[in-house]
Amino acid sequence: MKTTLVIGASDNPSRYAYQAIHRLKAKGFAVVALGKKEGEAEGVKIQTGRPAFQDIYTVTLYINPQHQQELEEYILNLNPKRIIFNPGAENSAFEALAEKKGIETMEACTLTMLAIGAY
Repeated sequence: MKTTLVIGASDNPSRYAYQAIHRLKAKGFAVVALGKKEGEAEGVKIQTGRPAFQDIYTVTLYINPQHQQELEEYILNLNPKRIIFNPGAENSAFEALAEKKGIETMEACTLTMLAIGAY
């Protein structure tokens, strides 16, 4: 199963990251979540720090580039197949690092991709 890591996860249903978790689960994707504080979103435990997630296919980012910088090495070491930079998370420097490592990058909206069947 293709697991998605949502970074910037929140237990607030009005946040886009929460909505992404909801829609990913509804479409049958395995989801893990990383946030600033522990919590739960749609039954998915929001973890903090740098958990040793395994077999991450997609990382979808809901944090701005300044917050990404401290997680770049961690994300790259997870060796995902792709990273989605949602609106507000675009980061050309990090995209270039990921692409050098053979990771596909996309500036796209996870929610839109799921809605149109392009995820």
